[in-house]
Amino acid sequence: MNNPGTLAPAIQPRQIPALLVLMTLAIGFVMAMIDVTAVNTALSDISLSLGVPLTGLVWVVDGYTLTFAALLMAGGALADRYGPKNVYQGGLSVFILGSVLCAVAPSGNALIAARLLQGAGAALFMPSSLSLLTHAYEDQATRARMLATWSAIVGCSSASGPLVGGLLVHEFGWRSVFWVNVPIGLLGIVLTQLVAPATPRMERALSMLSHLLGMAALAALSFVLIEGPALGWGAAPVLVAFVVTVASVFLLVRRERSGAHPLLPRALFETPVFAAANGVGFLINFAVFGQLFLISLYIQQSGADALHTGLKLIPMMAAFAVGNLISGRIAARVGSRPPMLLGLMVGLGMAVLMLIGLTPQTPYWLLALTAAIMNVAIGVAIPGMTTTVMLVAGKAHSNSAAAALNANRQIGALVGVAMMGTVMHMVPEWAWRLPLAFSLISAAYAGALVLVYRYIKLGKPA
Repeated sequence: MNNPGTLAPAIQPRQIPALLVLMTLAIGFVMAMIDVTAVNTALSDISLSLGVPLTGLVWVVDGYTLTFAALLMAGGALADRYGPKNVYQGGLSVFILGSVLCAVAPSGNALIAARLLQGAGAALFMPSSLSLLTHAYEDQATRARMLATWSAIVGCSSASGPLVGGLLVHEFGWRSVFWVNVPIGLLGIVLTQLVAPATPRMERALSMLSHLLGMAALAALSFVLIEGPALGWGAAPVLVAFVVTVASVFLLVRRERSGAHPLLPRALFETPVFAAANGVGFLINFAVFGQLFLISLYIQQSGADALHTGLKLIPMMAAFAVGNLISGRIAARVGSRPPMLLGLMVGLGMAVLMLIGLTPQTPYWLLALTAAIMNVAIGVAIPGMTTTVMLVAGKAHSNSAAAALNANRQIGALVGVAMMGTVMHMVPEWAWRLPLAFSLISAAYAGALVLVYRYIKLGKPA
């Protein structure tokens, strides 16, 4: 029986090529990733057009990530309650609306508010897409290959984002970066209705107080990290935000341990492998998105316009897709743990090389080569992390697990960008900014490597 209000019945899964289902469920994340990377190439133009200072640019990037991370768990719960297909389509609709408001924003504050709405839409469709993908492929080996391919598609979209953004900004202005989401999102809604598999609903409480506490903690933490360098770490608003952060985290942890309806099923919350894989996701995104924000502004402040910034970022971003594809081949033979270890070891080595040797006088080709090798290695590690989380969760907890993983990854991105903004505020010269920033990136990769080595033993091929 069709759900009330649907446009047309979905095609039976056996009639649908596996790759078409995969492409359909990747559209939301592809749109979101193109938007993230394209916006980075438009930062200088946004600053000039709307008079946005550095702290405002950090909010343009992190405002989206804030609501994305804060509402991901709610997105997973809603997917359980109302069905991932319905929530996926609803999330795409909200994201389209946020994109339109971004495109017509008359001021920096209006743009930041619209970015918050975009993040809310992404929080709805992101966990639903992974849940639908998990239900679409019954065989574990096939599912692992599809997850690796899905990661590669996402990586390709991230890689194309700088070029797409640069071309759009160069030809049509920075607002076109947001208009491009409208046709992509509408296509995603239609294709999902036609080809996405039907999945069962599960009754689940939404735990609104826990979600509100999580949102308060992330919003307050963002304010501390972004506004602290500008207002002063001892300023009253910053101190109040710090107290709110600590109090919210304390109350949230206490409620999760004792509440009747925790955000995460306790079977996941108490599993060391699940916790470690989520920690890896946080640290990888901290490094990846912090690096993207840093290098984007470094290239733009060196005199490159949006188009040339996008062109210069392409080899660095395309490297993730190459790594994702390599990872699938390795994992099929030896499991998901070895690619995670290998990728993080090589990524850490490259980050340390950049920490030691990168200066404002370093030629572009050397910066691009080193960053590309590092990103290929991290691209090898990422699918293994995703596969491990979904393997531990199984179908019973796939919505919650997908939401938790992506929430931790987005929190990592939020903190990484905010920390890079802090470094740029506190250190005026690029000669000191670069080594300080890459010391943080190196520390993140080192921490992720320790977590994989110590706790993650799953992921051997069946």
